Amino acid sequence: MVDVGDDAPDFAASLVTDDIEPFRLADRVGDGPIVLAFFPAAFSSTCTDEMRTIRDEFDRFPEACTVLGVSTDLPHALAAYREEYDLPFGLVADPDHRAIEAYDAIADFDHYGVDTVARRSVFVIDADGTVAYRWLADEHGQEPDYAAVADAASEVVVPN
Repeated sequence: MVDVGDDAPDFAASLVTDDIEPFRLADRVGDGPIVLAFFPAAFSSTCTDEMRTIRDEFDRFPEACTVLGVSTDLPHALAAYREEYDLPFGLVADPDHRAIEAYDAIADFDHYGVDTVARRSVFVIDADGTVAYRWLADEHGQEPDYAAVADAASEVVVPN
């Protein structure tokens, strides 16, 4: 289990912004804090509430902060999701489960017939690549303390 003080595990996936492009976490470390907000499924109710809350509170994050939503959805589904909800941050498509496995952020939706999705969780990574904050949902439908996440990102030292 990845915990505060651990080196942030690297992973490769697809990044959905205005385009879809290859993404490697290690390429982003060093630019400022990174917030990884893992969520189970685009277009589901709690996930949409979470992503819209992050959108609505986006200005609480430091300017140098990279905020990324991470799910096991396919890139084109995340592109439609990002557009529909006007999300100002990128979404990471992790259909191969590399990110969720690296962060042990795995849940199942057996009642929906889906074996593996992202467990709702948030990690803040500092500019040195160290996990500075971790939150994991204990129950279905639980959302993070958004103020605590923004505060954790603000407390991370931003390089000059």
